[in-house]
Amino acid sequence: MDTISVIGLAIGVAAIVLGQVLEGGHIGSLVQPTAFFIVFGGTLGAVMLQSPVAVFTSGMRMASWIFFPPVLSKKRLIEQMAQWSQIARKEGLLALEAQVAMLKDPFMAKGLQLLVDGAEPDRLRDVLEVEIDSYEAQLKLGARVWESAGGYAPTIGILGAVMGLIHVMENLSDPSKLGAGIAVAFVATIYGVGSANLIFLPIGKKLLVNISRLVTMREIFVDGLVGIANGDNPRVIESRLQGYVV
Repeated sequence: MDTISVIGLAIGVAAIVLGQVLEGGHIGSLVQPTAFFIVFGGTLGAVMLQSPVAVFTSGMRMASWIFFPPVLSKKRLIEQMAQWSQIARKEGLLALEAQVAMLKDPFMAKGLQLLVDGAEPDRLRDVLEVEIDSYEAQLKLGARVWESAGGYAPTIGILGAVMGLIHVMENLSDPSKLGAGIAVAFVATIYGVGSANLIFLPIGKKLLVNISRLVTMREIFVDGLVGIANGDNPRVIESRLQGYVV
C-alpha cells in the first residue's frame, strides 16, 4: 500500500475539519446530502459525458493505483536483461526462444520474439516504441478522467451555490427555510473546490507519475533488447541500463 497517499488524504481532510472546529463551527454543518448529490452527481455526469466508455472505465480502474500502485522493480528487470544478454552471447539469440513462453507481459513477449526472429536493432526499436507511445497515450486518457473531474467539480459547486441562493430567495417570507438554503449554497462550494483540490486533481497527478514509471520500465526493456540485438557486451548493457535507476 502507498502509505503516503493515505496519510496525505487524511491530513487534508483533517485540516479542514479541524479548521471548522477551531472557528467554533460544528462538523455536522459540513454534512449536506443535497450539496453532496449536486456536486458529485453533476461531476460524475459531466465526466461520463466527455469520456468514451473504455476511457471512463479505465480511469476508474486506475484509481486503485493511488493506494496500491503497480509493483515495479527496475533492478530486477535490468538483472533479467543482463542474463538474457549473457545467454545470447554464449548460445545465440535462438537460445532465448524458451524465455518467450515464460513472459506474462504480451509486450515483453512480443519484443523478445522479435529479437529471436532476428529483427534489426533499429527496426526492433521502431516497432516497440510505437507500442510504448500507444500504451502511454491510452493510460494518460484514463488519468485525464480524474483531471477533468477536478476541473468540473468547482464549477458544479458554484452551480450548487446558486441553486441554494435561489432557494433562499424563494423563501424570504419564511425565515425557517433560509438556513437550509444558505447551508447548501456554501457547503456545495466547499465540496466542489475541496474535492477538486484534495481528491480529483491529486489523483490525476499521481496516476501520471505511475504511468511514467510503467513507461520507463518498457523503455528499459527496449533499450536492453536493442543492446542484445547489437551484440553489445552484457556488462555494457547492464551499465547503460543502470542509468535508468534513480
